[in-house]
Amino acid sequence: MSDTALHPEENIRVRIAPSPTGDPHVGTAYIGLINFLYARQRGGKFVLRIEDTDRARFVATSEQMIFDALHWLGLTWDEGPDKGGPFGPYRQSERTAIYSEHAQILLDAGAAYRCFCTAEALEAARRQTPGRYSGTCRNLSVSEVEANLKAARPFTIRLKVPLDGSTTFRDELRGPITFEHNNVDDQVLIKSDGFPTYHLANVVDDHLMQISDVIRAEEWISSTPKHVLLYQAFGWKLPRFWHMPLLRNQDKSKISKRKNPVSLVYYRQAGFLPEAMLNFLGLMGGGMPADINDASEKFTLPEMLRHFDVKAIRPAGPVFDLTKLRWLNGEYIRALAPQAFYAALRSTVLSDAYLSEIASLIQPRIETLAEFGNLTHFFLADDILPSQDLFLPKNRALPDTLAFVAEQLTVLEAVEWTHAAIESALKQLGEAKGWSVKENFMLLRAILTGSTSSPPLIESMLIFGKARTLDRLRRFLDAQKKAPAPKKG
Repeated sequence: MSDTALHPEENIRVRIAPSPTGDPHVGTAYIGLINFLYARQRGGKFVLRIEDTDRARFVATSEQMIFDALHWLGLTWDEGPDKGGPFGPYRQSERTAIYSEHAQILLDAGAAYRCFCTAEALEAARRQTPGRYSGTCRNLSVSEVEANLKAARPFTIRLKVPLDGSTTFRDELRGPITFEHNNVDDQVLIKSDGFPTYHLANVVDDHLMQISDVIRAEEWISSTPKHVLLYQAFGWKLPRFWHMPLLRNQDKSKISKRKNPVSLVYYRQAGFLPEAMLNFLGLMGGGMPADINDASEKFTLPEMLRHFDVKAIRPAGPVFDLTKLRWLNGEYIRALAPQAFYAALRSTVLSDAYLSEIASLIQPRIETLAEFGNLTHFFLADDILPSQDLFLPKNRALPDTLAFVAEQLTVLEAVEWTHAAIESALKQLGEAKGWSVKENFMLLRAILTGSTSSPPLIESMLIFGKARTLDRLRRFLDAQKKAPAPKKG
């Protein structure tokens, strides 16, 4: 495929816009890979934009984690917050004046309106019309709007969707898609805190950054008519829309952390090779020809650049098969030269930084260096599955214990990964559920370390990392679901 085979006279520009709200997601890598290939095949530009307008879920360290994860995979971008470019800034939180200016354009054109409804009023209205805004503020008079503004009542700005008719757009994988306007909500464009929602920010940014092709997950299909209405209200040309099929669990449900590790940080820390992860993601959706190394399904990034065809992707959701990924990773590991294998170990599970943290925790607790392995094996093991007599507290039933472990998992998923936050969250959970601190922590210790005697629990969790800690808890719960029921009598 030549650089200009699909769009010979166009300036190809694509983007990804991840949110820094936690660990970078495998879905970001999947969509990022497709955008990267699309741009590189056509001599275009690949843009990284940070969508950080959700301040309630914002995680300060997440942006750098996104950078690190994409660099680990070898997906380099041409413009972004760290590189700059002609259309910056590339953090949406630094572009709020631009969004306010464009929201005012919509207000002046009658394509948007201020909504002064309180959270309580909106909740009451939702019970009457689930999933839709009731339209209370849609037709306020100028004097009513001015009175509300004079009283300093908080407001949002909503898109004024036509009450009848429909919007049709072309999806490059699926063809024309039509939405009746009576099924399209008056979307909030500017929140009461002054920050834009995704819908306004992404349309304004995509236009101003001259994005030619919007390649994103299919979950945004239902939002696309709102985006088309915004483009039309501004009088802007539409980009091409490509909605990629969602990654699926084995049961065809949307990939989720409950059934698969979804954090790229986990895969890096657990010793997956970036080449294997890219290869695996390249298999998703069928963008590679069937005759490319079909015996082993192995191919490199340069091979993907030569042969990947975005139009060949099948809309049916590809299955994120962790068993297959592990097999593929094993193929790559076994193909490494001994020195390269050792270098891979030293860059992850045997890195100086990781071993140094473990050593500082173990040093006060051993009398000979040979004892190091006795206290640290769980840091290096891929899986720990303690027996029931090890993890089950006395006077606790198995179903209640497993339910409590699920609660621990939920709490740890949401907590900031610091000693104080972890300890406080676990203790609060124990108090709420009637578990003593000793029972609570001993149960977690047995699951994570495979022993009731180990270095300090929370310090160990901090070194082991959030992604791998959560994965170990999920694997434990999954193993218990599959375990045979105890015999009666």
